[in-house]
Amino acid sequence: MTTYTAKAKDIVKDWVLIDAEGLIVGRAAAIIANRLRGKHKPTFTPHMDCGDHIVVINAEKIVLTGRKNQQKTYYWHTGFPGGIKERKAGKILEGAHPERVLEQAVKRMLPGGPLKRQQMTHLRIYKGAAHPHEAQNPKKLDIRAMNPKNAVRG
Repeated sequence: MTTYTAKAKDIVKDWVLIDAEGLIVGRAAAIIANRLRGKHKPTFTPHMDCGDHIVVINAEKIVLTGRKNQQKTYYWHTGFPGGIKERKAGKILEGAHPERVLEQAVKRMLPGGPLKRQQMTHLRIYKGAAHPHEAQNPKKLDIRAMNPKNAVRG
């Protein structure tokens, strides 16, 4: 018996729509990362891009638990000496691009390399409820129904 390896022509990519309103960042990011890799499919092959296209809406309504709004810090470097910068997660969620919190969480859950960059191109995160991918007929994935801990109670 030989090990199955998916070929590029055999891979079927679906479109999935996720409403992030009230979801917890880490739990949503873990599910999205697994879907991007294709680990939910029986034809999963680690070195191939077998994942689905993911569309996330209402990214500004995602929730950080505990005191992560004030304590979680994102760092980056400008490239100049002494150019380390930081910003708290709460400021990013209140700012112009709140989708970056979820994007960074998903990005850091994928294994590195060229395949990660290719898989990240299949993730589309939008601030409001509107998105330009209606023509692809994305299937709704209810993360809230998978486990009650995936969303904030209330």
